[in-house]
Amino acid sequence: MSAQPHIRHSTCPHDCPSACALDVEVGGDGRIGRIRGSSVQTYTAGVVCAKVARYAERVHHPDRLTHPLKRVGPKGSGAFARISWDAALDEIAERFLAAEARHGSQAVWPYYYAGTMGRVMRDGLNRLTHAKKYSRFYSTICINLAWPGYIAGVGRLMGPDPREMAKTDCLVIWGTNAVATQVNVMTHAMRAGKERGAKIVVVDVYRNATMQQADLGLVLRPGTDGALACGVMHVLFREGFADREFLAKFTDAPDELEAHLQTRTPEWASAITGLSVAEIEEFARLVGARKRTFFRLGYGFSRSRNGAANMHAAASIAAVTGAWALEGGGAFHNNGAIFHLNQAVVEGADLIDRSTRALDQSRIGAILTGDAQALQGGPPVTAMLIQNTNPACVAPDQNRVREGFAREDLFVAVHEQFMTDTARIADIVLPATMFLEHDDFYTGGGHQYLGFGPKLAEPPGECRSNHEVICALATRLGAAHRGFEMSARELIDVTLRDSGWGGIAALERVNWLDAQPPFESAHFARGFRWPDGKFRFKPDWARTPFSHNGLMGPWRDLPKLPDHWTAIEEADDEHPFRLATSPARQFLNSTFTETPTSRAKEMRPSVMVHPQDAAAADVADGDLVTLGNARGRVRLHAKLFDGVRRGVLIAEGIWPNSAFVDGQGINVLTGADPAAPFGGAAFHDNRVWLRKAS
Repeated sequence: MSAQPHIRHSTCPHDCPSACALDVEVGGDGRIGRIRGSSVQTYTAGVVCAKVARYAERVHHPDRLTHPLKRVGPKGSGAFARISWDAALDEIAERFLAAEARHGSQAVWPYYYAGTMGRVMRDGLNRLTHAKKYSRFYSTICINLAWPGYIAGVGRLMGPDPREMAKTDCLVIWGTNAVATQVNVMTHAMRAGKERGAKIVVVDVYRNATMQQADLGLVLRPGTDGALACGVMHVLFREGFADREFLAKFTDAPDELEAHLQTRTPEWASAITGLSVAEIEEFARLVGARKRTFFRLGYGFSRSRNGAANMHAAASIAAVTGAWALEGGGAFHNNGAIFHLNQAVVEGADLIDRSTRALDQSRIGAILTGDAQALQGGPPVTAMLIQNTNPACVAPDQNRVREGFAREDLFVAVHEQFMTDTARIADIVLPATMFLEHDDFYTGGGHQYLGFGPKLAEPPGECRSNHEVICALATRLGAAHRGFEMSARELIDVTLRDSGWGGIAALERVNWLDAQPPFESAHFARGFRWPDGKFRFKPDWARTPFSHNGLMGPWRDLPKLPDHWTAIEEADDEHPFRLATSPARQFLNSTFTETPTSRAKEMRPSVMVHPQDAAAADVADGDLVTLGNARGRVRLHAKLFDGVRRGVLIAEGIWPNSAFVDGQGINVLTGADPAAPFGGAAFHDNRVWLRKAS
């Protein structure tokens, strides 16, 4: 009889605010079995999403990359031959040194993102960048619109204890399909409903799985959140729900805001959002009567060109009602600031040369096709090492991205787990470990825990971790820093000690550390994190602490007070539809698109179309349709759905390009123009036309 599997502990590494604490079955043969959410850690609370629960499907997938490969056919052909690790690393180093000799060190651009949220494995590539004075990496895809919008009001990226969602009288889930992307939010929401009779409000751009569990679901037009927020605040002032004592003590311009909102009536907001006046007033009266309201504000705000203004407007509602003063009340987006991590050793911060350019990850297409502005007047990028991301699929303005990657003078090395779209166009492909096969640690943006992720299994074949690859390249490239001489565990230990968290032993003892500040700090009971202690209805965008890369986009046009900002890509006669590319429940960006169960459940790339819009275009359910705009065209299947507004299309999930009829993925349609105030791509903010495919 086979031995029972051991239960080991870890942390989910994927790009999700939940960063779930995990109980992992490890068999006597080292194979990974079922994964469950830890019932002991109070945020995860025993729940994990289905795709991570069946993680064994990824770890033991027969298509995992297990050996280094070298391209032997034309670029993008997928023709590779197996080579040794030494040969692969030697060639990468030789090509990097050649690029440096010809154009200078900034011709090399290490490129990464959040395929793992591990602080060592994700951020360590910066250490090589700084040691060699390569072009730095400016991260803009996910946070650059949502974070500044929240910080503009409260002054710091933190908020109420997320576990207080279970103690609220009204939970507003705004801009996140939590059932698909943050399942633990629903755990606490359902508890509040059961134990306190709390009402659940969901605000989104279509009737998704989260909205189906709401007491009040509000389907608004994409990019109109600010108008809804203003209409709600108008009612709060008009009907006596505004907490004037709180406003006088804790906000900067309550009288100006009230005067400004006189014309932002529910009728005005209805015309912009598509919601009825009755829906807007019902929402306002609910949060007004239930002062203990918790606004859980998601990353949907970061997908629209006016997202920063929308986030600020939504967060302002809690200041008008004074919800911050109560446990279970206030507004929460991300807890990043509470961890106060000092990653100087991991990232080689002592080697940073600020004179080297920081290239915008969202503008990779413009950068690789030689746009002088995107290159900041510097040399072309002729060599790249890519870890933890799949830009040939997930980056915006895909046609330009693919054009750039097709350059014969561009050398690309990709360190990956599967043969992704990006790996397929590489010159060298290196096999990567998964999170259960190396040591790392994590912080939960959606909660307050530092989590440990120890190595629990041996990797297959010749897979190596990001840290091992970076250190091996540093030796060949002559890059010196003490971080290259340390193990992953040593880097975890020094980072925790330098950050005041006591080192790896303290973390390893229980597998997580609770970093939640006391109520007074988390609820800003002694004042918000601006010098005057006031929540700012009138944000100073130019002084919002966020980016070293400076202000970008039309930031001077940002509204002076909460408002609807018409910076979105509005529909027009030629492009009568607005397209949002929302997350799929069974995928996480382009991760899990390789697992059979996830693919079977998602079925195929499709676009949700309102039945009346479909009828006008002579489109039936399941028909092949073409979506297009000035950036490109995509063919996929129509899915008739009356849970979207007329004129709005929803395409869920980032499928591999090969899953589409023409090999053109959905991000062919998304733009890469920098949004205000600090850049970022607006993935849900696209105007398109729709036609029945011939």
